[in-house]
Amino acid sequence: MRRIVSYSFKQLGRMVLLLIAVSILSFVLVSISPIDPLQANVGEAALAGMSEAQIEKLREYWGVDTPPFERYMNWAGDVLRGDMGTSLLYRRPVMEVVFEKFSNSVIVLLFAWVFSGVLGFALGVLAGVNRGRFIDKAINTVTLVIASTPSFWLALVFLMFFSVYLGILPVGLSVPIGQLASEVTFGDKLLHAILPALTLSVTGIANITLHTREKMIDVMESDYVLFAKARGESTLSIVKNHGIRNIILPAMTLQFASVSEIFGGSVLVEEVFSYPGLGQAAVNAGLGADVPLLLGITLIMAGIVFTGNLIANVLYGVVDPRIRRGGER
Repeated sequence: MRRIVSYSFKQLGRMVLLLIAVSILSFVLVSISPIDPLQANVGEAALAGMSEAQIEKLREYWGVDTPPFERYMNWAGDVLRGDMGTSLLYRRPVMEVVFEKFSNSVIVLLFAWVFSGVLGFALGVLAGVNRGRFIDKAINTVTLVIASTPSFWLALVFLMFFSVYLGILPVGLSVPIGQLASEVTFGDKLLHAILPALTLSVTGIANITLHTREKMIDVMESDYVLFAKARGESTLSIVKNHGIRNIILPAMTLQFASVSEIFGGSVLVEEVFSYPGLGQAAVNAGLGADVPLLLGITLIMAGIVFTGNLIANVLYGVVDPRIRRGGER
């Protein structure tokens, strides 16, 4: 138990160092980008009507002439105090905007994460038990096609089929167009979240399915399973008592590690469906030169992804003591 706790704290320390590295790299990239802070915050037309003294005050306010290291330390200090600045596009605190957008995305992300894990695990078990048969080949073919299909293309296909051709699901957005916020029900939000969540679920199935299939094949070819078959146990009983018990934890670790794929795919998927979530906010912040919001979203998303990887690494350490001992060196 002590080794597991020690290993977990070391993984947590690595996550903190990675977050610091991401914040530094993001700040450096924004600093060397061609974005002019004055034009981005004030506007070119407004700057043209200002005097040199006013422009100089603005340059001092936005820290244009401040050394990059000092600007980073000032920004990092504000972030540690919970202040990520003010969004230029929304004219509101970055934390407030991020919370609002993430609350829209959480339904889509959570459903996609859970559904892809459950369905991928079930398909992997089914394929592994029936290795070499038609159902195994069919599942392999479908998962390989899914793995090589871009998420935005799949989103467009679902949009044309379910919304345009069948007309059973909304075209986009997170609520009905023209409806007051007080009249929007939870059912309306769920209906608008179906297509983005379905797209992200399908794109996340492949890795879980293929990994679970390989693990299931290893279990079915093991000596204790062969002995169970010799004793007359049914395939269903073997899968239930020996198979799932031995592959569920590795599958869970891979599922937590897939958080990054879900977040990465949400950026393009939300843009296709015009879904006002965290992914679309990141695109708008980049296109609109909203540096505070872009840095805030980058840091928040990196923190969530690293947390998923942290849980996965700790679970790997619990499953395989060799990994845990390797991390203690």
